[in-house]
Amino acid sequence: MTKETYLQEMFSLKGKVALVTGGGRGIGQVICRELARAGADIAIFSRSGAAETVKLIEKEGGKALDIIADATNEISVKKGMDKIIEAYGRLDIVVNNAGVCYHKNAFEASVEEWRECLDINLTGEYIVCREAARIMISNNFKGSIVNIASMSGHIVNIPQCQAAYNASKAGVIHMTKSLAIEWIDKNIRVNSISPGYVATPMSVDPDFVEPELMAAWQPLFPMHRMAKPEELCGAIIWLCSESAGYTTGADIIIDGAYTVV
Repeated sequence: MTKETYLQEMFSLKGKVALVTGGGRGIGQVICRELARAGADIAIFSRSGAAETVKLIEKEGGKALDIIADATNEISVKKGMDKIIEAYGRLDIVVNNAGVCYHKNAFEASVEEWRECLDINLTGEYIVCREAARIMISNNFKGSIVNIASMSGHIVNIPQCQAAYNASKAGVIHMTKSLAIEWIDKNIRVNSISPGYVATPMSVDPDFVEPELMAAWQPLFPMHRMAKPEELCGAIIWLCSESAGYTTGADIIIDGAYTVV
């Protein structure tokens, strides 16, 4: 066996089916493409469709399924899971990526915005975890679930105010640990990653992020830059692969040392 073959087998996702939520754009789209490159067949949950992601994966010889589903709605998620089983016959991997953030202080943010942020970022991940686990357990599938948390679950970002987002991501981290223990005897591993600031079209677009905020962030980056979405995927692929078979209940911080200083 060559070194190249050894590494390919060690981190291979060949024969596995991976569900990615929020895979229609940004970080989610990159995660879908990288999991497909590692050998997985991809299913995508999104509210608005992921035709572009599917096209990119199929262009590289991979398989992908675009499913309109609302992660915060139990019925929608169950129907989406049924479509995955109908198309692929199995489910091995889940990457919970869908999320939303509001940069508003506690007096500006409405209670409805608070609830929406927690509903999408925390409750939605819980629903998808639970329904995926039902399928994995009932079919004796060995599963790996990776929840996308954030360094904001560990620290309070400055200068922006985002209490709802920070609270939701802290909840994701502890939910991950709780489900890891709950399902440890069911052959389901549950882990999370906590990215720092990631350069996506949305995060660097002045229509979405105020230039003043971007200017305030720059001096705070120990590595003097944001992460590339691809720089999250090595950890995700490892957590999804058999080489991480003894890793569960972990949260991996990928923030360029932002939370260290």
